[in-house]
Amino acid sequence: MPYPEEMVAPMRAELADNGVEELRTADDVKNFLERNKDKNAMVIVNSVCGCAAGAARPGILLSLEGDKKPDAVGTVFAGNDTEACNYVRSLVPQAPPSSPSVYLFKQGQPVSYVPRHVFEGGYPEAVAEHLRNLYVKL
Repeated sequence: MPYPEEMVAPMRAELADNGVEELRTADDVKNFLERNKDKNAMVIVNSVCGCAAGAARPGILLSLEGDKKPDAVGTVFAGNDTEACNYVRSLVPQAPPSSPSVYLFKQGQPVSYVPRHVFEGGYPEAVAEHLRNLYVKL
């Protein structure tokens, strides 16, 4: 059962208000990746958990302040955007489902996956540094 939308709205807004595109359906994700198939893209699986609030969202936003970053950034919300979330996860079937998590794509192909354990107990600065190290490879 999805979380009440009024509960997740501020968590969605934290990313959306900072330029991250909301992807609520599988078609949204497909269209996002198709539009950006010649670029580098990131899809964030957002979550209600404490590590999403304390480390993932702030760390992701901090990482996007640098010069080297994905050309396009989208987000799905675990527990609410089920179809979209399942589609993103299907693109990297060897990666266990995890939220929050981050998927990086280079020219339409998945190249990096960052699971929940990277965010758990972490700090935004450490998350940002981890992601920046991955962006260099894009």
